[in-house]
Amino acid sequence: MQPYKKHTSIAALMDRSNVDTDQIIPKQFLKKVERTGFGIHLFHDWRFLDDGITPNPEFELNKPAFQGAKILVAGDNFGCGSSREHAPWAIEDYGFNTVISTSFADIFFSNCFKNGIIPIKVTPAELDALMDEIRANEGVEFTVDLEAEKLTTPGGIEIKIEIDAFRKQSLLEGLDDIAWSLKHEDKITAFEEKHKQQLPWLWK
Repeated sequence: MQPYKKHTSIAALMDRSNVDTDQIIPKQFLKKVERTGFGIHLFHDWRFLDDGITPNPEFELNKPAFQGAKILVAGDNFGCGSSREHAPWAIEDYGFNTVISTSFADIFFSNCFKNGIIPIKVTPAELDALMDEIRANEGVEFTVDLEAEKLTTPGGIEIKIEIDAFRKQSLLEGLDDIAWSLKHEDKITAFEEKHKQQLPWLWK
């Protein structure tokens, strides 16, 4: 997981509400357990025409101005539907590390932090202002400063990022659940050695 500190990036606008996990990564692509390789299928049914190959010129994220964006600004209730962790895997693999909305499904929200993505909750008025700034200047870059816990835009918008201390530290250091466990590798090894001595038959 890549550390997340401060960066400036193109903000892509997808003004759609209730984007569910089946739209984020359709079920026919859930054939792997690795985290990589799902980005090409992100929003597949919207990104491509019926042949599944040709980019749909009507889909927002296919606009030239939004290419290379790491920030996704979307409508209400993003990530609803089934609890598949493949959804944040696809988002991260595509290149996004930030999703901004007024609300997120609880499981999707939690899974984002475990995959190096920060989901930023804003008020409806703040979301409208962010969307308006993108519409007025497609390709505009927003700055997310996780250490200072704020989002700023060239248009003068400044939004406080609400995040608990543990999730903030995990993102800043690029630590997922496994990486956190490995920070205690010496204690785990000591426990295993002691366990082998006490119950050697279990280790044969």
